[in-house]
Amino acid sequence: MTLDARRVALLVAANTALAPFAIDAYLPAMGVLAEHLGASIHHTELSISMFLAGFAVGQLIFGPLSDRLGRKPVLLGGLVVFLLASLVITTVDTLPELLVWRFVQALGGGASVVNSAAIVRDCFSGREAARVMSTMAMIMMLAPLVAPVVGSGLLYLGDWWLIFVFLAAYAAFLFWWLGTRLPETRPPGAPAAGFGEVLANYASVLRHRAGMGYICAVAASFGGLFAFVTASPYVYLEHFGLTPATYPLVFGINVVVIALSNRVNIYLLRDRTPGQNLALGLLVQLAAAAALGLAAALGMASLPVVVVLVMVYAGMIGLITPNAMSMLLDEFGHMSATATALMGFIKFGAAALAGVMVGAFEIESLWPMVGTMLAASVVGNLGLRRLAGRAAHA
Repeated sequence: MTLDARRVALLVAANTALAPFAIDAYLPAMGVLAEHLGASIHHTELSISMFLAGFAVGQLIFGPLSDRLGRKPVLLGGLVVFLLASLVITTVDTLPELLVWRFVQALGGGASVVNSAAIVRDCFSGREAARVMSTMAMIMMLAPLVAPVVGSGLLYLGDWWLIFVFLAAYAAFLFWWLGTRLPETRPPGAPAAGFGEVLANYASVLRHRAGMGYICAVAASFGGLFAFVTASPYVYLEHFGLTPATYPLVFGINVVVIALSNRVNIYLLRDRTPGQNLALGLLVQLAAAAALGLAAALGMASLPVVVVLVMVYAGMIGLITPNAMSMLLDEFGHMSATATALMGFIKFGAAALAGVMVGAFEIESLWPMVGTMLAASVVGNLGLRRLAGRAAHA
C-alpha cells in the first residue's frame, strides 16, 4: 500500500471514529446518567437507538449532498452541528431532552462520517479499496476500544457531562485537522444530481439485487452487534455485577478481535475474493449466535461464555463490512456517496431497531439481546444468499 493510501486511511479513520466515540464513550456512565435523568437504565439505553436513527437519517440526506457540493463542505458542516449538540447535551435534565439532542448530534455525525467511504472510493477501487477500508477499519477500531476507557476515566474525574465535553473537543480537533490536511477528493466537473435524480439513484440501488444483498449482510450483522452494544450496560453492569472500571475491559475485547479479523481479512484477500470472505463471516456469526442462544436456554450463559461467544460474533464484522462495502461501491462507483448513504441509512436503522427491541421492554434477562442477535444472523445469511447469490462469490 502506498504512502498516500495510508494517509487517506488515517484521515478517514479519524473521521469515522467520531461515531464509535459518540456511542461507546458514555456507556460506563449509563447508570449514573439514568439516575440523573430519573429514568431506568433500559430507557436511558434508548438514547443509543436515537443516536443510531439520527445517524441513519443524516447519511441518507447528506450523502447525495456530498456528491453534489463536494466532500469537505458537508463533512465540516456536520462536525459543527455535532460539536454544538454535544455541548447542549451537557445541560439536559430529562430523558426526552437527551433523546432529542442525541438525534441532532447524530445528524451532524452522519453528515461527517458518510463521506469516509466515498473518499476512499474517489481514490481507489476493487481489491485496493477493500484493503484501504480494512486498514481504515483497523485504525478506527482504536476508537471503540479506547472510548469506554476514556468515558470511565472522565466519569471518575468529574461526571457524565464531562464525556460530552470531550466529544465536542474531538469534533473541534477533527474540524481543524481535516479542514487543513484533507484535500477535496470529489472529481472536478463530476455531474451534480438534482433532487429527482437523487431519488432515482436511491431507487436504482434498491432495485439492484446483488447490491441489496450486500447491504442486507452489513445491516443484519450491524444490527446484531448493536443488540449487544445497547444491552451491554445492563448485561455487564447489572446482570453480571461488574463495575464501571471493569466494563471497558470486557467490552474492549470485542474491539480487539474485530481489529484482528480486519487484518485476517487483508491476508485472506490474497487468495480469496471479497465475496467469499463476506459469506464466511456471516456463517461464523450465525454459529456464534446459535451457540449463545443454546447456552442461554440451558442455563449455561455465565460471564465467560457470554464474553467469548459475543467476541466471536463481533469479530466477524471485520470480514463482513469492508468486503460488502467494497463490492457495493464497485457496482455504484459513479454515485458512491449515494450508495454509501443508503447502506448507512439501512445499517444504522437496523442497529436502532435492534436497540429498541433490546431496551424498550425492560426485560431483566439475556434473551432480548440473544434473540435479536440470532434473528439478525439468520436475516443476514438468507439475505446475501437470496439477493446476491452467485454474484457474491464472483
